[in-house]
Amino acid sequence: MPNCSFCSNPVTKGTGVLFVKKDGTLFYFCSSKCRKNTLSLRREGRRQKWTMASRNFKEGKAKKQIKEKK
Repeated sequence: MPNCSFCSNPVTKGTGVLFVKKDGTLFYFCSSKCRKNTLSLRREGRRQKWTMASRNFKEGKAKKQIKEKK
């Protein structure tokens, strides 16, 4: 089961969209909201507060800061 290329949520079987660019890059999208944000608006998922990718990115950043303080 692949993850959404924008928000990192799992794309359940039978739902979502698979988008293939001319260079062969695969994008999996769980919803039209994610597809439009990536392809039309050229946004990055890790910079949008509502995405799981953003939460994971911020969590990783926080762990690095804690390690640096020690």
